Amino acid sequence: MKKKVVLAFSGGLDTSYCAIYLSKDLNLEVHSVIVDTGGFTKEELEHIEKRAYALGVASHHAVDAVKGYYESAIRYLIYGNVLKNNTYPLSVSAERVTQATAIAEYAKQIGADYVAHGSTGAGNDQVRFDMIFNILCPQVGIITPIRDLKLSREAEIEYLKSHGVEFNFEKAAYSINKGIWGTSVGGKETLKSKGVLPEEAWPTQVTKSDAEEVVLEFDKGELVGINDKKFDHPTDAIKELQTLAGPFGIGRDVHVGDTIIGIKGRVGFEAAAPMVILKAHHALEKHTLTKWQLSWKDQLANFYGTWMHEGQFHDPVMRNMEAFLTDSQKTVSGKVFVQLQPYRFQIIGIESAHDLMASKFGSYGEMNEGYTGEDVKGFSKIFGNQVKIFHNVNS
Repeated sequence: MKKKVVLAFSGGLDTSYCAIYLSKDLNLEVHSVIVDTGGFTKEELEHIEKRAYALGVASHHAVDAVKGYYESAIRYLIYGNVLKNNTYPLSVSAERVTQATAIAEYAKQIGADYVAHGSTGAGNDQVRFDMIFNILCPQVGIITPIRDLKLSREAEIEYLKSHGVEFNFEKAAYSINKGIWGTSVGGKETLKSKGVLPEEAWPTQVTKSDAEEVVLEFDKGELVGINDKKFDHPTDAIKELQTLAGPFGIGRDVHVGDTIIGIKGRVGFEAAAPMVILKAHHALEKHTLTKWQLSWKDQLANFYGTWMHEGQFHDPVMRNMEAFLTDSQKTVSGKVFVQLQPYRFQIIGIESAHDLMASKFGSYGEMNEGYTGEDVKGFSKIFGNQVKIFHNVNS
């Protein structure tokens, strides 16, 4: 009997090559799988399935991972207000972790002997996929034809043609990767240290010009409502906000980051809903958490985002930090008022029963109700006492 291989399949040139190569050259029984993290329509998934069977796979399976992606990753990125290098909401990196995990579980489920993916040897994804496969299904071998054979695009196309495959693999001017937590955009402008993506490169074009106000409602850190409309699941709220904010061109930027393999990289991205949610959530937190809650959250969230980006999702320390982040959200409930405008947005303010800025305790710079001037005089002496002693001793 042929040995089984589970192929991470997108329907593009690289994974189409892999489907034929694994079957014809390695004589393996190929089972393709695609993991949807919010980047595909029903019609696109059906088209990819047809392509997989046309390439001769033994079976094709689509995993709907949108809600699971939110539950295991996105919610903690929101709790932590995670922006890699203060810029990037981990649109692709967190997505790849979810996809690799789902593929590993599927490989175990069908008793596969191998897993395969179409990563090249030049990016982060090869590390994320390999590492997670090694962690979750160490008994299963890993095959990476594109990386191992160092294939050019032209060589792949010629190989497929030699096996009667005539799909249109015309190279797009820009590489697009779409998911519920943002869309990456790569092109010639991002290959160098200088350059911006042209308007036509962005998947979502700007069609709105008049300012709009939206009201985001959070419950314990999770987005549950928009403009008084409640949602069954936060992923539905994210999609709704993307529909409202995307046409303004909000959330466009270029991220410069350190890759896992040690080189610098640039990538464009658009993430209207993620950027608005993160900034709105952070604004609500600044009103409802103490300064030390905010301080420790910043430190842990920075590490959490970095470790997620580098594929280390299954390190148990991530569960420890998730427990802290979840606990910190007990009072992060209320409404955030946001004004959307072309290419930008503004946080107008918040309303919350947990607002620590409540006026009955005093107004900053105006009037206090919780202490007297004499209290401050004594506090100031004690608070600076040790530093005063240091200077007196050493001056």
